[in-house]
Amino acid sequence: MREIAKNKKAFFDYEILESLEAGVVLVGAEVKAIRAGRVNLKDNFVKIIKGEAFLFGVHVAHLQTANAHYTPDERRVRKLLFHKKQLVKWHAQVGQQRLSIVALKLYFNARNRVKLQVALVRGKKLYDKREDMKQKVLDMEAKSQLKHRG
Repeated sequence: MREIAKNKKAFFDYEILESLEAGVVLVGAEVKAIRAGRVNLKDNFVKIIKGEAFLFGVHVAHLQTANAHYTPDERRVRKLLFHKKQLVKWHAQVGQQRLSIVALKLYFNARNRVKLQVALVRGKKLYDKREDMKQKVLDMEAKSQLKHRG
């Protein structure tokens, strides 16, 4: 598994309840652009429309070496490939429990296919974010103390 992009903001802003792998429908030279690392996952979300999942807000930059006559929109909506049972289950949870679905990581799997790690999330409160930041600082201090001792 070769990780291409990670949505660090999602790990800070949301409490991750459940995650799974999804395929992404890409067109043109988007795979080449992703392989080159020209992708941004910040501020994305997944919406389920008529039984299909769509990814909004992901930016895949156009490559200069690709065909200049065919340039798909860099922020276009991309279809995600899920198992039907999982999609129905998550759609029910999103509607009832006020949860969201966001993309966490974009990577190439062992078979060299572009995959997206998608998660069912609940938004964190401000005090939860502060607690996480305090815990992170304490962990960093503890690691530095161990490093200086040894």
